[in-house]
Amino acid sequence: MSRLSKERSPYLSHAASQKIDWYPWSEQAFDEAKKQNKPVFLSSGAVWCHWCHVMAKECFENEEIAGMLNENFISIKLDRDERPDIDKRYQRTVAAMGQGSGWPLSVFLTPQKKPFFGGTYFPPEDHVGRPGFKTVLKSVVEFYRSRGEEVSQYGERLLESLRSKPSMQGEISVSLLDEAEKTMMDHFDGLNGGFGSAPKFPMPGALEFMMLRYFLSRDEVLGGAIRKTFERMAKGGLQDQLGGGFHRYSVDDSWTVPHFEKMADDNAWLLRNYIFGYSLFGDPYFRSVAEGTIGFVREVLSNPDGGFYASQDADVTVDDEGGYFIWGEEEFKRTLNDEEFRVLSLHLLHERAASHHDLTKRVLLAAMEPEDIAKKTGIEPGRVKKLISEGKGKLLRERDLRPRPFVDKTFYTSLNGMMISSFILAYRCFGDRAVKEFALKSLSLLLDKYCVGDGLLHTDGVSAVLDDYVYTVEALLSAYEVTGDDFYFGRAVRIMESCLDGFWDAVSGGFFDTREEVLGVRLKSFEDIPHPSPNTLAVVQLLKLHHVTGKESYFDLAEKALGAFSREAREIGVHAGYYFCGLYSYYHMFKLTIEASPLSELARTALSSFLPHKGLVYGEDKSLVIPCLPSGVCLEPVSSVNNLREFLAHPY
Repeated sequence: MSRLSKERSPYLSHAASQKIDWYPWSEQAFDEAKKQNKPVFLSSGAVWCHWCHVMAKECFENEEIAGMLNENFISIKLDRDERPDIDKRYQRTVAAMGQGSGWPLSVFLTPQKKPFFGGTYFPPEDHVGRPGFKTVLKSVVEFYRSRGEEVSQYGERLLESLRSKPSMQGEISVSLLDEAEKTMMDHFDGLNGGFGSAPKFPMPGALEFMMLRYFLSRDEVLGGAIRKTFERMAKGGLQDQLGGGFHRYSVDDSWTVPHFEKMADDNAWLLRNYIFGYSLFGDPYFRSVAEGTIGFVREVLSNPDGGFYASQDADVTVDDEGGYFIWGEEEFKRTLNDEEFRVLSLHLLHERAASHHDLTKRVLLAAMEPEDIAKKTGIEPGRVKKLISEGKGKLLRERDLRPRPFVDKTFYTSLNGMMISSFILAYRCFGDRAVKEFALKSLSLLLDKYCVGDGLLHTDGVSAVLDDYVYTVEALLSAYEVTGDDFYFGRAVRIMESCLDGFWDAVSGGFFDTREEVLGVRLKSFEDIPHPSPNTLAVVQLLKLHHVTGKESYFDLAEKALGAFSREAREIGVHAGYYFCGLYSYYHMFKLTIEASPLSELARTALSSFLPHKGLVYGEDKSLVIPCLPSGVCLEPVSSVNNLREFLAHPY
């Protein structure tokens, strides 16, 4: 029986039928490598990863390659979602070799776990100047056997390069916010929205920062950039036009053709972006996108009894990339009546959205607006909208009959924490109590099953990493803010204290990614890759705790974390988007003391306003809200809903 057959990870168990003698990550594998004096081949990937499936079919199901691996290597299969700590370290070493990074990650190790060669996807045979996997395996074996001491020394240098060096505190100032906005606007794509070029990721931290800046300045150039980005992403193939939710990223500049996997973390953060976008601009389209994302998550990425799943695969089969999501014209005709086809083909089918895998099929995108369709067809605009709505319903029902992509139902604490917070934010803005109740039920599940004392698990049997702690603290504070229940606040404090005890860098500031060394290394990073770093999200939570408890130590820790990363943040701009959200909170966070019931109209007004970085604390019910400025000066209590709404719209 394969060693992988009983693994919890679906990515590992899916590989159990391969003829490779796979090990899971374990000391047993490295002990065997030492015993046999063989190099280790580590393949790290995920069940949602298209190119992981391609390499599995082309290489790992190839009998000759399986034989080469079994004869010359000890082979390990790693799920990067289950063990992000291990994957992250080897990703960085392969990048340092100049071989890029990504999944599948293919890295060769000594029996002492030292990396000495690697890459990502390899085809089985040499192709267009690219070495095939067979060639790589032969070369690696020869190199390992003939230059063993050099291999070991090189691997040690690579791991040593990862070790965080103590750094001086950098300067933080409000001027950094101005610089960051300018840098982001310099990288803004004025034609398509978003930042940079293909492949294009949404970068939700940068988008949130731009919204915070617009709230202060009301600069219409900045506001236009934000709106254009939200509209282009949502109307392109990046958004699933039928089922809601977002694919991972766009392979082009214009958000047209995506990589089709749908991830919990991407959808949690884009849900926040669109909620804030609706709150800030009042655009009902942004609300509909957010509600569509919630609908997708409830339908596909959540357990009805509580809790959120990790991902939906890009493919049904490896030969059919995105096939579940794409359509041909004939399929449209078969599914829709003549009038619906006339309208929906104009609205959703466009020749520039041809699938790269099958040029006869299209990725659906909002290619033409209802008003333009009405002008082109002569059909009354209201009728066009009705036909689009009914036609989309038909198309979705027809799509539901297709074989569905695999859903990874693994529970990860970090992903659940971030989705719980996003759902609670949706309740605050939209008032849907069912969304709040599901979030609180999911939080209860997280605490019952994955919280051990004041410590956490990442998933069953796996120790928690920094992400798990920070996102759980955020979820608990979010729950406190909508319920006023001190239980949630007390747990947030205890888990943050546990996080500080286990992860805080007392020398330079900021948080390490793990409690203990992994591969002899603890990493400390703050960049958004692409969703916000837990290091910078932790800053916001520390500042909230400071405002609610009055403890200066939380403020001092947030300040030290910001100083630890300020030099690098200035250099990487867009990729430090949430760092600048944390810096914004440092200078602009309000404290609102709500002396009213959490269900009162006064509290609901305080909760639903676009003032996202604020500390909320509940007091005795006196039908009052007491606002305190970032300086610490508290203003006169507010008892009128209209007065509170006006103040929160223009607080500075």
